[in-house]
Amino acid sequence: MSGVAIRLDGMTVIGAHVDQTDPIAQARARGADAVQIFLGDPQGWKGPEVRFDGGAPALKAAAAEAGVTLYVHSPYVINVATTNNRIRIPSRKLLQQHVNLAAEIGAAGIVVHGGHVLAADDPAKGYDNWRKCIDGMDMPIPVLIENTAGGTNSMARGVEKLERLWASVLEAKGGADVGFCLDTCHAYAGGEELAGLVGRVKAVTGRIDLVHANDSRDAFDSGADRHANLGQGSLPEADLIDLIREAGTPVIVETPGEAPEHAADIAWLRERI
Repeated sequence: MSGVAIRLDGMTVIGAHVDQTDPIAQARARGADAVQIFLGDPQGWKGPEVRFDGGAPALKAAAAEAGVTLYVHSPYVINVATTNNRIRIPSRKLLQQHVNLAAEIGAAGIVVHGGHVLAADDPAKGYDNWRKCIDGMDMPIPVLIENTAGGTNSMARGVEKLERLWASVLEAKGGADVGFCLDTCHAYAGGEELAGLVGRVKAVTGRIDLVHANDSRDAFDSGADRHANLGQGSLPEADLIDLIREAGTPVIVETPGEAPEHAADIAWLRERI
């Protein structure tokens, strides 16, 4: 996916998470090169849908014409790591449905959280459940596993857990095609200093495919997933900018507000990188 990291003018591709009804118009309102959308309710188990007028083919064509790169974020309810069958099995099904529809709209990738196991569980079960999930999945586009901020039983909080997760993923058929989404707020709130983080992550995953550039409302190692607008939170500014430069991937901001706030965050990044 490195081919979409840089625009023709040499600038980094930067976008924002937006409403999916008309993401192309949302991109224009923000001065964005890319957008990330949900395909339906992020808090529900209902199957994915395209709300863009004309459906998936129309959205794919409109994005291509506008030169806007599309990403999809899967629903928050998905947890393929859990030992709870009533959550894990529907999670796999729902993730596959979202992957398929994301491919239909021409998305560059679909982001999914690393998930967690129950308090009494051996984390090894969660990592193996990820292996089983990838082993049984059809991936017409890359699935990008995202690091998370909180939870002692999470699969992707911090580089140490990420190393165990990636070892399991790579055991699966198609595991080499799984990508990684680095969220800066999640990393910092999860206890990872941003300085040198790209190198530490790539040492265990071999790749970073997308950066979620979010400031953190809360302090280092707080475990709190609370995004702030860029330059208004606790992240060290220089370390954030260095991380984005080193990653060399497209960037999506998932910061509070609507078009004016997102446009300001995108401009904030462009002025610095």
